[in-house]
Amino acid sequence: MNQFFAITKKEFYESVATYRFYILLAVFAIFGMMSPLFARLAPEILNSMGDMGGITIIMAEPTAFDSWGQFFNNVGQMGMIVLVIIFSGIMSNEFSKGTLVNLLTKGLKRHTVILSKFLSSSLMWTAAYLLCLVLCYLYTAHFWEIGTIDNAFIVFGAPWLFGILMISLLIFGGTLFGNIFGSLLSCLAVVITLNIISIVSNAARFNPISLLSGTLSLLNGTGEPSDFTLAMAICGVMIALLILGSIAVFNKKRV
Repeated sequence: MNQFFAITKKEFYESVATYRFYILLAVFAIFGMMSPLFARLAPEILNSMGDMGGITIIMAEPTAFDSWGQFFNNVGQMGMIVLVIIFSGIMSNEFSKGTLVNLLTKGLKRHTVILSKFLSSSLMWTAAYLLCLVLCYLYTAHFWEIGTIDNAFIVFGAPWLFGILMISLLIFGGTLFGNIFGSLLSCLAVVITLNIISIVSNAARFNPISLLSGTLSLLNGTGEPSDFTLAMAICGVMIALLILGSIAVFNKKRV
């Protein structure tokens, strides 16, 4: 247990020293503030542009739902790209720099490396996501009346869980291939596959890709929590299998 906490602390210090954690927080803070601001100002910007071109564009008055829509778009698209880039070298850097050789020869358990990297990355992602969510909520509440958000755990927990899946894929790909390209290709391959599956009718109920923006339907009353529980369960199983697979691969891999 001492080894686990020591390596986890090392990961945090390294992320702070390389400004990786600060960059993650800054980017998601911008997303959190930008979502309601863009929802608020977009109609005015488009209307002014329409008047300049001689064409009048009339848009409906923005609401809190538009702000949340921007939140899911920002986090589900650019947010995931930033997350993947930030943590793309989480395992591959260890192989390229050979930093684990001395630690492993001194008795560090290999599964401790995988678990500590997963925990530290997940905590940093959680901090960034919560910062983004809180800022978005505060700005949205400033501009509009939010009211009660039903099923908030599923609505906002779903994108967070998908982010954990991306981290698991990066760890697995980095462990399997030993380089950044392997990590990135692992994520890309899975995301493309999930998007292809989403073309099939009724696939959203079990497809983790629906967790990125699909839960927005719960906010406008067109969806039900049961529409996403299976997808969240499958996503959780995938995360567990990827971490177990990473441990299995790393136990047999030469460092």
